[in-house]
Amino acid sequence: MLLVQFKNEQGARQIGVLEQNTIRVIEGYDTTYALAQAAIRQSVGLADLAAKSVGDGVQAFDAVAAAGRLLPPLDHSDDAHCFVTGTGLTHLGSADTRDSMHKKIGGDVESLSDSMKMFRLGVEGGKPAAGQAGVQPEWFYKGDGSIVAASGQPLSMPDFALDGGEEPEVAGLYVIGDDGQPYRVGYAIGNEFSDHVTERQNYLYLAHSKLRACGVGPALLVGEAPAHIEGTSRIYDVEGKVRWEKAFFSGEQNMSHTIGNLEHHHFKYPLFKRPGDVHIHFFGTATLSVADNIVVKPGETFEIDAPQFGPALRNKLTVYKTEIAKVKAL
Repeated sequence: MLLVQFKNEQGARQIGVLEQNTIRVIEGYDTTYALAQAAIRQSVGLADLAAKSVGDGVQAFDAVAAAGRLLPPLDHSDDAHCFVTGTGLTHLGSADTRDSMHKKIGGDVESLSDSMKMFRLGVEGGKPAAGQAGVQPEWFYKGDGSIVAASGQPLSMPDFALDGGEEPEVAGLYVIGDDGQPYRVGYAIGNEFSDHVTERQNYLYLAHSKLRACGVGPALLVGEAPAHIEGTSRIYDVEGKVRWEKAFFSGEQNMSHTIGNLEHHHFKYPLFKRPGDVHIHFFGTATLSVADNIVVKPGETFEIDAPQFGPALRNKLTVYKTEIAKVKAL
C-alpha cells in the first residue's frame, strides 16, 4: 500500500491511498501522523486502518503534483519534533563496485582510510543474528522537519555551500508511541542531498556537509521494504533535458547492514524515543553524480525514481542568501 499526503483545492490537508494515478481519500484523518497514532492506540495495522477509512472522494495524483499540492509523506505539526538523520557506508553498490571495495578492504586494517575501515566493519558485522546487535554504522544528523521538501518543492542550499549533490536513498519513517516505543510507519524514497565538496576537504567536515535540505516522497510504502530495490537517479538541465543518469540499488540484498541493525543503533538512544516524535532516517546510498564529476547548477532538477515506491521524487536546486551570524549578549 502507498499513502500520499497532500492539500486539496481549498488548501486543507488530506491523506489518501495511491492506486496508479488515483488518490482514494481517507476520511477521519487528515495526516499520516494522525492515522499512525490511531493505529498504535487501537493496536491495529496501518494498512488495515487506512483501508477501512477510505471514503468515496478521489483526486488525480498528476493534477495534485502539477498544482504543487504534494506534502512530505510523514511530518509533524511542530518541526522541532521531527528528527532527520541518516547513516552512510552501508551499501555494496554494483558488482564492479563491490569487487573494487572488497579489494580495497582486503589488506591490513591499519593501512585503510577511516571510511574503508567503517565499510569493512559493516561487511564483517553489519548483519547480526536476529535479536542481536551488530556493528555500529556511521551516523549523522541532518536537521529537523523544517528541512524536508516534498516532491515538487525546491531543494535550497546556502550560498556558502561548495556543492549541492543528490544522494538517492531509502528512508525509514517512524512515529514514537505514547509509551516510548518506536513504530515504523513505512518507507519512502528520498534525496538525502549533501555538500560533497565540503566533505572532501576534510572528513571532519561531514557534519557540516549534512546540514542541508532533503527531499522525501511523494509516497509512503506501508509494510516491509523489498529486499532488492532498483531505481534511477537523474539530473535534468534547466531546459528539462537529462544531463546525467545512473541506476542505484538498495534493499538489504544490496547492503552491508540489515535495516534492523541500523534502526537499533539509532533508537538505542533514549533521546530518540520521546513519545510523539517523528523520525526520518536515511539508510545510505552507493550512487552519486559527484563521483562522475557532475556539478549540479541552480535551476537544474533532481529526479529519484524507484517504481516500488510509487511516483518519482523531483526537486529543483535553488540557492538562498546568508549573512554573517550575529549573536547578541543579554
